[in-house]
Amino acid sequence: MRAFVTGATGWIGSAVVDELLAAGHEVVGLTRSPEGEQKLTAKGAAALRGDLDDLDALRRGAADADAVIHLANKHDWGNPAESDRAERAAVAALGDALAGSNRPLLVASALSGLVEGRPATEDDASPAVGPDSNRGGSENLALDYVAQGVRTVIVRFAPSVHGRGDWGFVNFLTAAARKQSASGYIGDGSTTWSAVHRTDAARLIRLGMEQAPAGTRLHAVAEESVTTKEIAEAIGRSLGLPVVSVAPEDAGPHFGFVGHFFASTMTATSTTTRQLLSWQPSGPSLIEDIDAGAYTA
Repeated sequence: MRAFVTGATGWIGSAVVDELLAAGHEVVGLTRSPEGEQKLTAKGAAALRGDLDDLDALRRGAADADAVIHLANKHDWGNPAESDRAERAAVAALGDALAGSNRPLLVASALSGLVEGRPATEDDASPAVGPDSNRGGSENLALDYVAQGVRTVIVRFAPSVHGRGDWGFVNFLTAAARKQSASGYIGDGSTTWSAVHRTDAARLIRLGMEQAPAGTRLHAVAEESVTTKEIAEAIGRSLGLPVVSVAPEDAGPHFGFVGHFFASTMTATSTTTRQLLSWQPSGPSLIEDIDAGAYTA
């Protein structure tokens, strides 16, 4: 298949490009820069210059592809409304380009805010509906395109998609530990996160593109529940720093913006995903990655 990938040079996207090429698929990656274009062509992929605000480029990439994998997001933590606006506009452009084709559209989503008091399952619908909701309601918007002849597949990622070179949440927690000279957890550290290794997430995306039926929600979750205290202890070991409890009211000053997420339980099961696609995660665990120095290089 010829896959058009947004976010193709990003943390998850670059692994997805490698996975797709290794499986014999063609890849066209969206990139904003000459450096990104060079990275893609060096791998054997093609490049399409543009970004999430270039809706014409998104439409062209989708129109010329057998499948679309949408992973890009602005992640503007200082202006989340702008990230949500861009995300919704991008999904609409991609969906419109694929309407009536029955071609797959895989859309990245998150586990946060789905349910409270238990791990989320693939059957749980996102409560985010409409342009003013989280991520611009892009998950439900994408699923609306199933009725228009698009094989929409939602991929919800664990809050930690980890590995060497990760610049996501655990990287920010590690930076906060260095700055504060102590690795912290909030309260009693019983808040929990799900996790998945980057290569396992990439393989799941490929399998979803190849096999998942229209309207499927997939959970890129290898470990259902890792406590934030365990994460803090591993970061402390890796940096040789003490591990301390941080009062909830001090989480912002201690951790920065990531403190809000570190205070939230974000967990999910992936039983249905594993059964549907015969997906078996095989990468190292989050704690194993931290202990191996993935975040201290």
